[in-house]
Amino acid sequence: MDCVYKNPNAPIEVRVKDLLSRMTLKEKIGQMTQIERRVATPSAIRNLSIGSILSAGGSAPLENALSSDWADMVDGFQKSALESRLGIPLIYGVDAVHGNNSIYGATIFPHNVGLGATRDAELAQRIGAATALEVRASGIHHAFAPCVAVCKDPRWGRCYESYSEDTEIVRKMTSIISGLQGQPPQGHQHGYPFVAGRENVIACAKHFVGDGGTEKGKNEGNTILSYEELERIHMAPYLDCISQGVSTVMVSYSSWNGRNLHSDSFLVTDILKEKLRFKGFVISDWEGLERLWSDFPNSAPCGSDYRNCILSAVNAGIDMVMVPFRFQLFMEELTSLVESGEVPLARIDDAVERILRVKFAAGLFEFPLSDRSLLDLVGCKQHRDIAREAVRKSLVLLKNGKDQSKPFLPLNRKAKRILVAGTHADDLGYQCGGSTKTWYGLSGQITIGTTLLDAVKEAVGDETEIIYEENPSTDTLERNDISFAIVAVGEAPYAETPGDNYELVIPFNGLDIISSVANKFPTLVILISGRPLVLEPWLLEKIDALVAAWLPGTEAQGITDVVFGDHDFKGQLPVTWFRRVEDLDQQAAGLKMLDPLFPFGFGLTCTKD
Repeated sequence: MDCVYKNPNAPIEVRVKDLLSRMTLKEKIGQMTQIERRVATPSAIRNLSIGSILSAGGSAPLENALSSDWADMVDGFQKSALESRLGIPLIYGVDAVHGNNSIYGATIFPHNVGLGATRDAELAQRIGAATALEVRASGIHHAFAPCVAVCKDPRWGRCYESYSEDTEIVRKMTSIISGLQGQPPQGHQHGYPFVAGRENVIACAKHFVGDGGTEKGKNEGNTILSYEELERIHMAPYLDCISQGVSTVMVSYSSWNGRNLHSDSFLVTDILKEKLRFKGFVISDWEGLERLWSDFPNSAPCGSDYRNCILSAVNAGIDMVMVPFRFQLFMEELTSLVESGEVPLARIDDAVERILRVKFAAGLFEFPLSDRSLLDLVGCKQHRDIAREAVRKSLVLLKNGKDQSKPFLPLNRKAKRILVAGTHADDLGYQCGGSTKTWYGLSGQITIGTTLLDAVKEAVGDETEIIYEENPSTDTLERNDISFAIVAVGEAPYAETPGDNYELVIPFNGLDIISSVANKFPTLVILISGRPLVLEPWLLEKIDALVAAWLPGTEAQGITDVVFGDHDFKGQLPVTWFRRVEDLDQQAAGLKMLDPLFPFGFGLTCTKD
């Protein structure tokens, strides 16, 4: 009997039906299971027909692993999958949310909040295409990106993952999907997954839905809205993602009016799959099933309670489950639920059809292994130039000169002596932020890139002396031969719940450093953060210029390109810059903030009218 599913010329839906008809229940449930690489043994992959493997943040084949090391690892897993009875290739996934950020030497682009400040959909598409090339060079097929949350409160620890508080800007920036996956051809059937070829990746719109609208910005919190408001504000970007052929959608840890998204069949099945006609697969978040009951510990529960988690989530419409460690228990419990009739076999078949559809659309059956010809593109100049462009377009100028008639910027690159100071002036890890090398992010020279200090030195050349002190000494502050100072301060890296912040003050004594320097020299402050922070009135009065640089990534030359005048400022605030933290409660309640420090869309230029 011919294996139709192995015929690359057969229609995808015919191949899906053929392969599904050959599968046992065990193999179907294996396809629905995504496990972490650290528990992915060859025998488990081969014998259980595991559908997908992922790397958690920081879970790499070795320290400072290069793309070639990743490709070796992924190919090894894939070869085990191809040795299974039916030879179904697996999907390898990773959080490539601002470049292939887990891989040493990859290009790290600005986080989404910075891209939202550019308002440049074409740039986002190019970033997606560059990211796809660097991801596929590593053998990886699935990027858990983009996050299309509409962030309504910067206290949220994932604010930097959101392009904007404005739904229309988020919708515009979903163009990154056509970069990641490729542009669907005219006439492509709505809702069906599309991946153009081996230089593209499977994209993932996340987190469905309302994750940016939780009360007081609490991560994994509760979004209280009518369905009409949820649809208008938070669901709208998913329409754009689906129209571009997005292959996967990840459900949110958060709840909507007290209903956890991981078990909400109305939103996942009735709305996403039926009303929005999404034909790719729905994936859970990391251990998302275990979080369905708030009294469960963070570690995976077991027994009948876990069984109920599986029952609720799978029947709600989740197709692939990010287990990630206790996969044998998950598979045993789901098998029992199907055999008892509590989970209909039709629900299992729907899930597996969707997973296979994405695998066929991505060409994994024809090209399951990595393409080593792409390795030279990782961190290449062309990609770093795109990142540099993104940095300079993302910068928002908030103040320029104590006197409007005397702008402070652009800086004089021929100045005799410049002081560079601050915690973020020479720290690449701080510059990149969270989800870089590890889940949380790190300090220091964590990858290949250019710090702000390096960029300043490059911009001014050898004739200008650069004095660098993170926290300038008294002797330095007493000098009278320094032309001006650049002070870079901001947040340490963070991610998700640990990043929730209800004070939003500049940490690391940043205000003290700014004050001590600005008391002595004309000062430009560059704020490196994933969101607006509290800016005291005295601070704004004391300094000469202020730039919001967000989390720019590895290419700080994009900052010096603008502050030294090679390019003008173009960035506009993607979020309202609050005056007081308590003012955020107005916005969270759906009211317009009455007295913002800087309104949404604010951004100065150096060009005179």
